[in-house]
Amino acid sequence: MERSEILKKLNEIFVDVMDLDDDFELNEDMSADDIEEWDSLSHIQLMKAIEGTFGIKFTAKEVLDWEDIHDCVDSIEAKL
Repeated sequence: MERSEILKKLNEIFVDVMDLDDDFELNEDMSADDIEEWDSLSHIQLMKAIEGTFGIKFTAKEVLDWEDIHDCVDSIEAKL
C-alpha cells in the first residue's frame, strides 16, 4: 500500500473518531497540537481504529515515539 493510500485511510479514521468535518484534510506534518479534538481519550480510540483498519498492532513504545502523522504513517508502512 502506498503512503498516499495510508494517509487517505488515516484521514477517514480521524474524521470518524474525532467527528471532524468531512472536508478535513490530514497531512504528514500534523501532530496532536494541530488538531483541537485530539486528546488522550481520542488518541486511544485512534490507535484502536488504526490497528483494526490496517490489521496491525503497535507497541506502546512505537506510539509514544510518534511526533507527527509522518511517524505514524512510517509505522503503518513498516507493518504492512
